[in-house]
Amino acid sequence: MELQQKIDRITDILRRDDGISGAMHYTEQISWILFLKFLNDFEEEKEGEALLNNTKYERIIINDFRWNHWACPKTDEGKPDVETSKTGGDLTQFVNGQLFPYLKGFKNSLSDLKSVKYKIGNIFEFLDNRIASGHTLREVLDIIDTLNFQSQDELFELSHVYENLLQGMGNDGGNSGEFYTPRAVIKAVVEALAPQPGQTVYDGAAGSCGFLIEAFDYIINKYRNKLSTEQWQFLHENTFFGNEKTPLAYTMGVMNMILHGIESPNILKQNTLTANIRDIQEKDRYDLIVANPPFGGKEKPQIQQNFPIQSNATELLFLQHFMKSLKKGGKAAIVVPEGILFQTGNAFKNVKEELLANFNVHTILSLPAGVFLPYSGVKTNVLFFDRTGATTEIWYYECNPEQKLTKNKPIQYEQLQEFVELATKRALSANSWLVKATEIVDTDLSAKNPNTNNDIDHLPPREIMVLIKRNDNEISRLMAEVEQILEEGHNG
Repeated sequence: MELQQKIDRITDILRRDDGISGAMHYTEQISWILFLKFLNDFEEEKEGEALLNNTKYERIIINDFRWNHWACPKTDEGKPDVETSKTGGDLTQFVNGQLFPYLKGFKNSLSDLKSVKYKIGNIFEFLDNRIASGHTLREVLDIIDTLNFQSQDELFELSHVYENLLQGMGNDGGNSGEFYTPRAVIKAVVEALAPQPGQTVYDGAAGSCGFLIEAFDYIINKYRNKLSTEQWQFLHENTFFGNEKTPLAYTMGVMNMILHGIESPNILKQNTLTANIRDIQEKDRYDLIVANPPFGGKEKPQIQQNFPIQSNATELLFLQHFMKSLKKGGKAAIVVPEGILFQTGNAFKNVKEELLANFNVHTILSLPAGVFLPYSGVKTNVLFFDRTGATTEIWYYECNPEQKLTKNKPIQYEQLQEFVELATKRALSANSWLVKATEIVDTDLSAKNPNTNNDIDHLPPREIMVLIKRNDNEISRLMAEVEQILEEGHNG
């Protein structure tokens, strides 16, 4: 059975369990079991390496709680030991009463925040076994036991299967939507940023850590066999940083990074916006920042006080945080809702004035509507800016897929490939154009493609319909702007 088929089989088994409801639950439950099997194989591999090098490897997990002892014990011949395998109520009782308390305890007994053991404690702090039936759990354990995470091919395949699970959880709707940015967007944005060994990379709204993992994969693939031992260690231990406030997203993100080969991810479970940005010093800053922060939320007055320009719009607060967290010479790419670009209410205008004056906003990628379906239809853009001086000229690129994006027809990397190819050269095309900073009126940064034919008399009916829809969008924009001004007036 192929890996994806095995995961699909587990998903079907879990759907029948009384404790599981929806993709969020079964992804969470598959995750902790996968993780413990991965950890077992990781430790066995380390033990084997130590034996070859005539050294000793100190296991993280003590014998009673190792996979081969409680989950799937083996006979001396290496076959499943049916006699000592727990199942039913015995298995559930052991997992809930002994295994989880043991793993949760790691966080309290350690001071080394970078150790794998501490990260395990972090992960299990927010997890519980939701599988009601011990017989269901036994079925799942037996399937996962057939996976071999010492095989690089299988580990690579697992990382992609896991991404699919997280995407499924995102597609389940509700709050899980914040977990998942489409893979195509992540890949295109990271390729445009082009991270390098030795740089620090930060995502203050990490979710399932898709941006950080893509940056890791980019460096590994581009600089394969060129990294020194020090660079390799820095890449695994001191390159990637992030915050995530939602417990489930945090847990999934840390596991996702470890499953992708980043053994000690520096991801903290905290709300990024609780930090007062006035306290951020150069030593606290990062070379690269890449993020898709939540938008449309409302923050309390005590959170707003952490920012010089106060607003209850989470997107404006995150943008200020990222501006303040970027090193001199650093590069950022931030996904923002369309409203940030065109709104000119006091807070929006002031943040954008600071952005244009103190940062080089060199690129704006206009994404098509529907990129974040099914959980948001909001039109979005990606702001690329460097901390290298003021903005002089912005290169715009408008992504225009031939077909409308839907839940079942999501954006593809190929639809963003031209953007990646043209971005470094800032080349002009039917989809790209340049705007001088002096031409920007009232901090309106919205993308208005000058190459679009506006001669309505000679347009075919289909294109006239597109223009009418565009006008509707413009009216919606203006309405949002008026609402924002009224709200600011009310709050003031």
